[in-house]
Amino acid sequence: MAEPSPPPPPSNSGLRILLAKDRAPTSSPSAPAAVSSHADRDRIIGVFRTALSRNEAPEAFALQAVQEAIKPQKQTVLVLEENQTLENALRRLLQELVSSAVQSGKGIMQYGNSLDSGESNCLITRLLDIMLYLCERGHVEGGMVFQLLEDLTDMSTIKDCKDVFGYIESKQDVLGKQELFGRGKLVMLRTCNQLLRRLSKSNDVVFCGRIIMFLAHFFPLSERSALNIKGVFNTSNETKYEKDATDGISVDFNFYQTLWSLQEHFRNPALTTTNPTKWQKFASNLTVVLSTFEAQPLSDADGKHNNLEQEEDAAFNIKYLTSSKLMGLELKDASFRRHILVQCLIFFDYLKAPGKSDKEGPSESMKEEIKSCEERVKNLLEMIPPKGKEFLQSIEHILEREKNWVWWKRDGCPAFEKQPFEKKSGQAGARKRKPRWRLGNKELAQLWKWAELNPVRFKLQLYIIILFDWVL
Repeated sequence: MAEPSPPPPPSNSGLRILLAKDRAPTSSPSAPAAVSSHADRDRIIGVFRTALSRNEAPEAFALQAVQEAIKPQKQTVLVLEENQTLENALRRLLQELVSSAVQSGKGIMQYGNSLDSGESNCLITRLLDIMLYLCERGHVEGGMVFQLLEDLTDMSTIKDCKDVFGYIESKQDVLGKQELFGRGKLVMLRTCNQLLRRLSKSNDVVFCGRIIMFLAHFFPLSERSALNIKGVFNTSNETKYEKDATDGISVDFNFYQTLWSLQEHFRNPALTTTNPTKWQKFASNLTVVLSTFEAQPLSDADGKHNNLEQEEDAAFNIKYLTSSKLMGLELKDASFRRHILVQCLIFFDYLKAPGKSDKEGPSESMKEEIKSCEERVKNLLEMIPPKGKEFLQSIEHILEREKNWVWWKRDGCPAFEKQPFEKKSGQAGARKRKPRWRLGNKELAQLWKWAELNPVRFKLQLYIIILFDWVL
């Protein structure tokens, strides 16, 4: 009986797992040995630790330390791989310094200061100063210092972040230079936004304000990353109010619901304008509210009772309570009425925003309703004491500037800075003076000069003109 044939060999399309004993040797005696990246990183860290202990200014030793640590191909500028190697080592060094500061119990921006002599020699500050100098001079990649600042804020507590941000504010002019800003603006924006997410909006109001003010000064006004180009609304700002009437209400509960239902339309105007049913509901509700305000005008005593004049210098935002039991008091509050009416003007201003197409804009019937309601709202604002007319003029001025802002965004946010005109070679001298004529203009001056040169002919023509006028 014949022996069974062996199984066919595996297909070449499948994967084969080779054991170590089956693999062919790949290394040759002539191949160079691989360089340990950890050894290079530790060597670079050691060089910069030594540099941090020097009490000289960064310009005296910073470039020399880079050349000693990296041994660059070029003497003054690092290439891409060298920049990456240096950045990885410095980020590791920064992490070790922060860890040492935490273990010592000091703030990270105070670690290394000498308390006895009163000298300020923070190691982390020294490291940031060195990198800022190298980035500013173009010796290393310009965004490296921004990356270190982002790592530092991520590793710091909120208390230490205030000190770190104080350093950022002190170096704002250097960080904002064009050679650094173009490289690190997105990293700085991400750093500030991440920091704002960590802060409490109620307990860290001052710190949040510092970050926002820094961004406003650091980024130009025409920076598109800070603009709401598409006009997206904050629909999460929802106003909750009572749906069912409760006992002991002294006002009409239907009016209470009608008034607070306007906030649903103010929260997302685009949804109201595109839906005819919602627009009709908004128009009818607004008519009821405006008629109630007109039927119950406020007196001068009501305006003085709310102390609006004394609160002009106060800076705060109001989120009114929506309890139905407060409706009677809120109707007598002049600032509450202004709050509702100004919302109406903002809503109308959005509907009339420039640059909209016929499909996006309001219809003809809607435009007439908007115009009628807008006139009623402005009349009510003028009637609210104190200084109703002045208040309305201020609101109209703000809304007019807002239209210019909308136009600017729809035109693609062109830069506000205008380049200076270059003078031509022929205009390099003094400004050319206008010619001065003897009798006021060119024609009279030429006529007078011609009369002086031809006195006989001029007198003959003058006699003919006089005789012609006498005959006629």
